[in-house]
This record gives sequence, C-alpha cells and structure tokens, in this order.
Amino acid sequence: MKRSRFTEEQIIGVLKEQEAGLKVSDLCRKHGISDATFYKWKTRYGGLEVSEAKRLKALEDENSRLKRLLADAMLDNAALKEIVGKKVVTPVAKRQAVRHIQEALALSERRACALVGLARRVARYVSTRSDDAALRQRLRDLACQRRRFGYRRLGCLLAREGFSPNHKELFRLYQEEGLKVRHRGGRKRALGTRAPVTIPQEPGQRWSLDFVSDALICGRRFRILAVIDDFSRKNLALVADTSLSGGRVARELTALVERYGKPLMIVSDNGTEFTSHAILKWADEMKIEWHYIAPGKPQQDGFVESFNGRLRDECLNETLFTSLSHARQVLADWREDYNTVRPHSQLDGRTPDQVARQVSRGHAPETLAIPSTPSHKRTGSLLLSGYKKGGTSFDGLID
Repeated sequence: MKRSRFTEEQIIGVLKEQEAGLKVSDLCRKHGISDATFYKWKTRYGGLEVSEAKRLKALEDENSRLKRLLADAMLDNAALKEIVGKKVVTPVAKRQAVRHIQEALALSERRACALVGLARRVARYVSTRSDDAALRQRLRDLACQRRRFGYRRLGCLLAREGFSPNHKELFRLYQEEGLKVRHRGGRKRALGTRAPVTIPQEPGQRWSLDFVSDALICGRRFRILAVIDDFSRKNLALVADTSLSGGRVARELTALVERYGKPLMIVSDNGTEFTSHAILKWADEMKIEWHYIAPGKPQQDGFVESFNGRLRDECLNETLFTSLSHARQVLADWREDYNTVRPHSQLDGRTPDQVARQVSRGHAPETLAIPSTPSHKRTGSLLLSGYKKGGTSFDGLID
C-alpha cells in the first residue's frame, strides 16, 4: 500500500473511530487496510492530535531534506577532492575533470559540470580539427635541425615542402610542441679593470660618471650626465638631453679634458653608453684607464651616487621643468651653487671650488698636511710618498 493513500489527518481519524468503540476488524474492512497497518499507525500516531501530527510530519520532512543536503555536500566534497592539485583552467582540462568525476563517483553530467563550472554544451563538444600529426612531426624535425630558427623561418621551410598552415596555426603548433627558441644571455659587456680602485690624492686624478633621469611637466623623459671629481667633489658637468649616446658622452668628456686636464682614471657602471664602442675607442685613444664597477654594486661608485642623491633631493624634486632649455638653465645654476656656495660635509664645510684652489698638484690638502712639530725637528725629516710633482712620482726625505 502506498503511503500517499492516507494523510496524517485521515490516519488520526481512523484511530479516533477505534477509540470510539469500533472493532479493529470492522475498521480495517471499512477502510481497506490490514491489521498490521492499523497497529503500525496506532504505534506511531496514537494519542496525537491532527496539529501535532502535522508538526511531526514537517519535522520528518525537514530531517530528510537536511540529510539529503548533507549527503550532497559530502558527495560534492569527494568530487572536488578527486581533482585537487590539478590545474583546471582551460576548457579541455575542465572537460577531462568532468569525465573523471563521472567515472569515479558515478555522478550525472549535469552535476559534474556544475561542480567544475563548465557548460554542458562545452562538455559535449567534440573537436573537428585534424590532429596535424604529419605537420607536427615535420615541424619538430626542422626545429631540431635549425635550433635557432623561429616559427616564421620554420614556416618558410615548411611552405617549400608543400605544407600550408597560416601563421596563427603554425604559432599554435609551435607553442604546443615547446619549440620556442631560448634567448641567449645578455650581450658581452666591456669589463675594464677589476683591480681595487685607489683613493685619489689630488684633484684631477679620478672622475666618476653616472646618469640621472627626470621628466618635464608634459611627461617627456630626459637624462642627465653627471661628472664629478672624486677628490674635490667638484661637479664638472651636468649634461641634460632626451638622448645621450656613447658618442655624445665621448664628445662631452673630450670637452672636459680640454678644460680641466686629463684624469688618470674614470669610474662608471656597466651602462650601455659607458660600454659602447665609442667610449672604449675614446678611452684607448686618450690613454685613460676606465674602471667599471661590479654589476649590481652601486656602492663601489659611492662618490657619484651620493652626488646623485643630493642632486635629486635639492634640485630635481624641488623643480617642475617646463622645457629642456629650462631644465638646463636650472641645472647650470644649481651646479654653480653646489661648487661655489654649498658647504660639503665631507670637506669640513668647505666648497669643492675651495678645495680645488687650495690643493695644487703634488701637495696634500691643508687638512692632510702635517705641521712641523718638535719631534719632526728632532728627526729633521718627513717621509712623503705617493704624490706626483711635475708629472713624475717621487719618494724621499725632506730635511
């Protein structure tokens, strides 16, 4: 007998009739039920009113619904655990995940697609594209023979052999087969000397170079070539332009050599302008030693890096440049102030121009000069070493 034949109200009505005095056999014959069914109803609904029976039925339905939800959630978790650790992003990968869930847990296609997030139409899609097995094999063979050829050159060779894939198809196969040409390492750069740099003992012995970048108010970028003397900290040049090539740097250095004399050494980083053929040729012709700092070690060029920080903090960050000519004028004024007015903490508050004037070639600066003392007078000699006079080095005793 189907349960839906009698409602809770009807069952309680039957039980009320029995309580009123009607025999069980007569009651069962009247309603067409068996004795077992009657006593089962009595065990379950005996003593209940209709409202209480309805409430019990509602609780049973809610309990059944929650059980189904829990079972569904547990099944969904089990399905998701089946594909955990797999990258499911592309339609092909999602299609494979749906098939795996269906086979492992016997879920329907609708439910598996909902879990993976794939449309059923996409899950049923069957590609009509040919596998291009012959083209793939020939592409691999040619790539092995011509290891530095890209997909365009390989496409030209394939076209000569009668294959006619378009550039998009060819690139797709090229990528799927993993035939991308490896990029070689960076170009070989000039290393210059790697010996430890000696501390300059007088002006003009060593210069340092570096670039600083900034922008006009219109957004156009420009660069500044900064050249300083490492001993006096004097700023020899601030060259601003939108483009500063190696040849331009060489011409600016030639002008500085004509004005200040030739340094013994120039220090810079490994920028493309400083390692260009123009700079290497210029340094060889001028017989100037060019020292390149180690890559990624700006602290080895600390003099010019410190200057760059002062330039940016005191000038570039304080000014809005309207044009390149305006930037050049502001830089020229700031350079004049830096060299002649601004006190330098590493020069005991003096300016770079004062140090350059006070220190002549072959003599130590005033702060390094050793005054005459009674002990010196007793010994009658003072050892000097490492200085040059008239272009020649001397070590000796001064009585």
